[in-house]
This record gives sequence, structure tokens and C-alpha cells, in this order.
Amino acid sequence: MKIITFAAIKGGVGKTTLAYNYGEWLANQGSRILFIDLDHQSNLTQTYQIYDNEYTVGNIFLKNDQVKIHQINENIDLIAGDMHLDDIEADIETKVDKNMLLYMWLADNYDTRKLDQYDYIIIDCHPDFSIATKNAVIISDDILSPITPSEHGYSAKFNLEERFKELKRETIDYRTRQSLVDAKLLFVGNMIKNNTRSSRELVEVLQKDPSVIVKIPNRELFNRSTLDKVAISTMMKDKKMQSRYGSFFNELNGIFNSITSNV
Repeated sequence: MKIITFAAIKGGVGKTTLAYNYGEWLANQGSRILFIDLDHQSNLTQTYQIYDNEYTVGNIFLKNDQVKIHQINENIDLIAGDMHLDDIEADIETKVDKNMLLYMWLADNYDTRKLDQYDYIIIDCHPDFSIATKNAVIISDDILSPITPSEHGYSAKFNLEERFKELKRETIDYRTRQSLVDAKLLFVGNMIKNNTRSSRELVEVLQKDPSVIVKIPNRELFNRSTLDKVAISTMMKDKKMQSRYGSFFNELNGIFNSITSNV
């Protein structure tokens, strides 16, 4: 099993859209996926038209075992987001174990919830470095963070890197002095346009950065997939869509294959 967290300091970078489509693509390849929605906006959860207020991810942070795993289809399950997760984070701010709650829940439920059935756990976070995001980073094998062509797009990368390093220094096994954070921090160039100066300048910088593993072109079809609640991998099966967008689908297949080979 691999645990991949989609995180960003800056909002509006396409994080949820990327997490959703990559998870759906993996499921279409035959992998079993568990989505965990740690964004209190719950956009990923609502993409699957789930609006439950009970048994959400919030209970993990309240140490309540009543957490429901929704079956979306034969290859995808979901632990729903909680719109009050930010309030829960505020309430547990002074708890010593606040950054280890997700780690403990996974350990306590690994056998009873048969979590070993999943090939990937994919976590979508709120665009910040709050308690929930720290919990996700600590349990992850890889962190994927989108970078977009904007005034503060690339600088957000350095912000996240510093926060990541700080968490790694602070979260240690006191017996061995080894960090409990061993995830790789990787970046994805996202919403890249060929005809804008900001995109060209960003691409020039990204090409020199080994932590940036792929660059995803800006396509309205991709950007709207969560709003329309139709994954790109589902569109690929439609003959009319394939005829119209085949070249983009092929490009995206290559991009997702590249991400998979890097994580």
C-alpha cells in the first residue's frame, strides 16, 4: 500500500481536481483506492455526492471509532470530509498527540477495517499546514503539491518545503531520535498554458528543479471534472469524447504513468 497526500499552502492550484482524477485513473487501472478527505470544504466528498454529517473524518480527530467508509464503486472507497474539521482542529490544538491521531487510527483499524485491501490511500488536504495536514504528512509515503503560473505560485513551494522540514525535525521517535516523517515531497506543475508569459517563465524554472516530476497543461475539461462530477478516466471511455480529446487523454495517461513511477 502507498499513501499519497495532495497538499498545498496556496489555494486555487487544482489540488482536489488532481487528487480526484489521479485516484480515479488508478482505479481504472485496477487498483483499489481509499480516499480520505481532510479538507473541511469537503469538495472531494461532494464530488461523489456524499453529504453525510455523521461518522466523518472528524471522528478520527475526536478519537471516536464511528467512522464510515463509503463504497463508491468496486475499486473506490471514501472517508467523507467534515465541514467542522477546522473547529475540531482548534479544539485539539493543545493536545500532545494532535499530530498523530490519523497515524493511530490507521494502526488501530488496519486489521478490523481490512485496510490492507487498498493499493493506495489518497488524502486531499485543505490548502494550509494545519493539524490535519500534518497528520496526513506524517503517515504518507509521498506528498504531491501542485504549482501554478501565478504571482506567488512558485514561492508557495518554498513555504511548503520549510514547513515540511520543520515538521520532520519536530516529529521524532525519542528513543532513536529518528524522524517519523519519511515522505518524499514532490511537486506538479499544473494549469500550464503555452501562450502566456507566466507559464513559460514557470516552465523554465521547473525544468531545472528535480523535485518537479510532471507538468500538466491547462485544459478546461480537466479543471471542470470535479464540478461536473465526471472523472477524466470516465470520459476516456466515451467514443465521442475520445474522438474529440484523444490527444489530451493520451498526454494525461503519460503524465499519470509518470507520477506513478515517481511515487
